[in-house]
Amino acid sequence: MKKQRWIPAATALTLTTVAALLTLTPAPGAAQNFGSVNFPTSGAAEAQPHFEAGLLLLHNFEYEDAAARFRRAREIDPGFAMAYWGEAQTHNHPIWMQQDRDAALAILAKYAPTTAERLARVPTERERDWFETVEVLYGDGPKQKRDFLYRDAMRRLSEKYPDDHDAAALYALSLLGTAHDGRDFAIYMKAAAVAQPVFEANPMHPGAAHYIIHAFDDPIHAPLGLPAARAYSEIAPDASHAQHMTSHIFVAMGLWDDVVTANVRARDVQNAGLERKGRPANVCGHYTSWLHYGHLQQGRLKDAAAGMEACRERMADGPTRGEAGYFVNMRARAVIDGGDWGAARAITADLGASPNVALAYDFVDALAALKTGDTEGAKRLRSRYGRPDDERDPRRGILLLELDGLLALAGGDAEAGIALLEEAAAREEDLPYEFGPPATLMPPHELLATELAALDRHTEARAAWEEQLARTPKRTQSLLGLAGTAMALGDEVAAREAYAVLAEVWAGADTGVSVPTGTGKSGN
Repeated sequence: MKKQRWIPAATALTLTTVAALLTLTPAPGAAQNFGSVNFPTSGAAEAQPHFEAGLLLLHNFEYEDAAARFRRAREIDPGFAMAYWGEAQTHNHPIWMQQDRDAALAILAKYAPTTAERLARVPTERERDWFETVEVLYGDGPKQKRDFLYRDAMRRLSEKYPDDHDAAALYALSLLGTAHDGRDFAIYMKAAAVAQPVFEANPMHPGAAHYIIHAFDDPIHAPLGLPAARAYSEIAPDASHAQHMTSHIFVAMGLWDDVVTANVRARDVQNAGLERKGRPANVCGHYTSWLHYGHLQQGRLKDAAAGMEACRERMADGPTRGEAGYFVNMRARAVIDGGDWGAARAITADLGASPNVALAYDFVDALAALKTGDTEGAKRLRSRYGRPDDERDPRRGILLLELDGLLALAGGDAEAGIALLEEAAAREEDLPYEFGPPATLMPPHELLATELAALDRHTEARAAWEEQLARTPKRTQSLLGLAGTAMALGDEVAAREAYAVLAEVWAGADTGVSVPTGTGKSGN
């Protein structure tokens, strides 16, 4: 990759262990496990387990359930200051740059009307120090400014209480919450340095493992996060986000079997929780989208198609904005990563109520049209949009550049076409690294390499394949391309190496999905 922007307690419950979380029981005798924290408070003994359960859920980003636990704690003990702190915290999602300040302030107001009155009511110095941080978080001024002030408040808190693991963990999270322009390696490495000692001191702390994974969530640093990823699934087996979160590291390392296993667990845990609440299963969401991508990379096309069809059927029921977004992403991968250009016509949905996904939908149709010789159809779809530079979202602009480049190539202007695809790749490099499956539906370096190879410009194509694989390790489409280009250059050693990796990835692939004959082990 070229760019790297990329108090003693009034309660006896001073340690929450996994086995003790009976308060989270969804059914008689079925305790749930979310990790372990040690956070003594002055709250009532009966309320303390609910508070600690809420804290565990907060660290696991299970915000809705965390809010319910904190709320139950303050219902039991209306004077329980930290329960109000916790419930207010559930309305701040630093990684996702989301915050509902009004909802948080409404909760704090239930404790006391003003900041001064709230702080005066908090019974201990330590809890008052904690409470001051949430007052900073939801204080006056724009969110970005408050994010930095909150980071500084959490730093001071962790320095004053160096043995408080939660202060350090949430300080690490507050650091991550200041990366407003996308992944910033300096910020993320500092967060990792703060969270790592907590993980070493308490290997069952969900926040420490979780925030380490976020900090190392890119192909360069992912190996450093692998121990935390391996541990996190066991730390919080009943947190769907925890099960999914491990796959961030696995995707960044191209560990496709682990990606699939993690997201099957995440999907099943999430849907079990939804069933308990009387809600429909999630078949078109974050975890199922990543699972679909993993299946495609494994060459398990039948499983991928089944997941795609379940999501497509959900579209007929009136999808949410999020579901529509996941559908178009999955559709793009089914067509592009599956190499099935005819699938664009088969996987359809009426998404008129979700105009935000129109470009992604049309892009796939235009790409499929070009790949099947319908240049005029691709031109019609492209005409619905303006210039790439008119797009506020830079990745939308990249998609338009890719279409423009392909249209130029289809029209016989190879020089202009390649120049446009090179511009798309350069713009991708200028963006902060985006974790997970490729954020740009057609990875620009992969597309550039494909078209260079088609023009017999194999040396240039090889460099583009290698750049793509640096950004998306063990991505099968690029492995295939690199191997073919290496063969064209007469480098059989490099070709065999790429095919060997591909054979390993496709060890459990569907019949018919195999490495080219004589180059490695075939799929099943």
